[in-house]
Amino acid sequence: MNAIGVVELISIARGYAAADAMLKAANVQLHAAKPVCPGKYAILVYGGVADVQSSVEAGVEAGGQFVVDQLVIANIHPSVWPAVTGVLPPPAIQALGIIETYSIASTVLAADAAVKAASVSLVEVRLALGLGGKAFATVTGEVSDVAAAVEAASTLAGDRGMLTEAVVIPAPAAGLAEFTI
Repeated sequence: MNAIGVVELISIARGYAAADAMLKAANVQLHAAKPVCPGKYAILVYGGVADVQSSVEAGVEAGGQFVVDQLVIANIHPSVWPAVTGVLPPPAIQALGIIETYSIASTVLAADAAVKAASVSLVEVRLALGLGGKAFATVTGEVSDVAAAVEAASTLAGDRGMLTEAVVIPAPAAGLAEFTI
């Protein structure tokens, strides 16, 4: 896998149509195509860069005015996909950074930017389910690295108009660390 793509819509019916168009347009693997809170529909695909690009373009075209956000990340950081799919082994929590956005696509982009900007580990990338349509990513590492990662991720999400909030906790309480995943 070289790339991932996301198309996020505010219509469930149009989401199904976009997912169908995406799978028919290119040789991609579907990770998820499902309704998420509140009434959004998210489609996540992965594969080769050109195929993912073609797939996302087809999804955006089929989604039309219902598309909220979309992305293609070529050469994604190796830790992002496992964090998105929930198979990343939990790291030891040091300083903790949280980046919260209004869209799934922006959180995935922010997570990728964070781990490429500094020596941090992804803890989790949680996408919209039970979050009112928002999403967030958490990173851990040395305080200065977490601060740099959160700054890079916040700038990217902010430039897209999708940043909700970002926080760096230099030394999370022991009880909090066990509930970060």
